[in-house]
Amino acid sequence: MSDARDPVALAARLRAAGCVFAEDEAALLLAEDGDDAALDAMVARRCAGEPLETVLGWARFAGLRVHVEPGVFVPRTRTELLVDLVDELLADGPDDALVVDLCCGTGAVGAAVAARHPAAQVHAADVDPAAVACARHNLRPPDRVHAGDLLSALPASLRGRVDVVVANAPYVPTAAIATMPPEARDHEARVALDGGEDGLAVHRRIAEQVRPWLKVGGAVLVETSERQAPTTATLLAAQGLAVRVHRDDERDGTAVVGRLAEDGLS
Repeated sequence: MSDARDPVALAARLRAAGCVFAEDEAALLLAEDGDDAALDAMVARRCAGEPLETVLGWARFAGLRVHVEPGVFVPRTRTELLVDLVDELLADGPDDALVVDLCCGTGAVGAAVAARHPAAQVHAADVDPAAVACARHNLRPPDRVHAGDLLSALPASLRGRVDVVVANAPYVPTAAIATMPPEARDHEARVALDGGEDGLAVHRRIAEQVRPWLKVGGAVLVETSERQAPTTATLLAAQGLAVRVHRDDERDGTAVVGRLAEDGLS
């Protein structure tokens, strides 16, 4: 075994660079195809602070191996809560339900929904061209991934027909970005992180835009923080949606669901 492929030495190198789960990361890097030079280049990128997922080119999410490109928001485990909530909402609906993954990043949420509900029509949208290109690797057919600002990116033909809009929109207050781990603040697109002064600027815009896109009985799911959830819920309720807050302590995930009631009233 060459020194480059010694798992103990590799883990020590990663730990010295600040990687908390050095042994696990070493195992993942060693499992990748490539010669010693390729491995050393990957380790150097990780030690320089690049997210492990972009170094590997993939992330685990909701049972899938999701393609990840440098600069694109890396899917977090807490966001798997959104996928579980979509499952609940689609349980009694049509097999070919129409789902929109908004602010999609890699398209991980949409891809997970599509894997669990093969007959569903899953669309996705993001304002960041790099995210759109990445999501087209993960979601099929790729022409269902749309470039543009929030719901205006979608084909007009979807208006009033959507069963679920699911959004992991940015919700970090602008001033708090500087306190985020360097993997995020230095290597992910600012547009995927910055939620404005109070972190909820994009949530406000989604709340203002979403109702005309939902069918009667349709719902919007928005990831938020535990602290911000009451405000996110108020924003959706103000649009006439019946609101529930969901908290997953195990995954540290929080989401607000707003539903357009069957009678069209909240």
